[in-house]
Amino acid sequence: MNHTVEWIISEGLTEYEDAVTFMETRVQQIIEGKASEAIWLLEHPPLYTAGTSAREQDLLSVNRFPVYTSKRGGQYTYHGPGQRVIYVMLDLNRRGKDIRAFVKALEDWVIATLDQFNVKGEIREGRVGVWVERPEIPKRPDGHVSEDKIAAIGIRLRKWVSFHGISINVEPELDHFTGIVPCGISEHGVTSLVDLGLPVTLHDLDVELKKTFERHFT
Repeated sequence: MNHTVEWIISEGLTEYEDAVTFMETRVQQIIEGKASEAIWLLEHPPLYTAGTSAREQDLLSVNRFPVYTSKRGGQYTYHGPGQRVIYVMLDLNRRGKDIRAFVKALEDWVIATLDQFNVKGEIREGRVGVWVERPEIPKRPDGHVSEDKIAAIGIRLRKWVSFHGISINVEPELDHFTGIVPCGISEHGVTSLVDLGLPVTLHDLDVELKKTFERHFT
């Protein structure tokens, strides 16, 4: 069954608090049947967010960027220019009330989108988000191939309507991630599409996100 989903693309940088206010309002409207579902694509100025599982010791640079407490699941994340943030406001009342299946659909959507750029995104047990192997980087001390995170996922549900969502690194300043332990994982790094040698723009990513969406959210 098809549902109308509004796609919103914001130019420039959107303040985090403004984004949360918009999502809170839109989710309530979806719950009340007054607005359609929405996918919102945007960029934030440099900032850190602390999810519901964030540990104080994982904030390494307290005064580097503003820190916002978020009610989404997960730990510390970074948002900033060059990173595509995808806020997902979908009604799971109409899409099956299965949080695990929903998170898997988000992961599969990211992986399918990355595949359009010949990037093999992968899921790792116990590590939320999407990862890429880096065989060109020296192996880890345990002998395993190095892996870097390219996308983070953290959502919240209210009456089975989702908000918050996904961030995919297109061309952010990777040094900005060093102020936190991203998602509580210190033994792996962070990468981006441009860091992988791909001249991809936010617009390029947006086109593929929209193209692959229907495959995972019908």
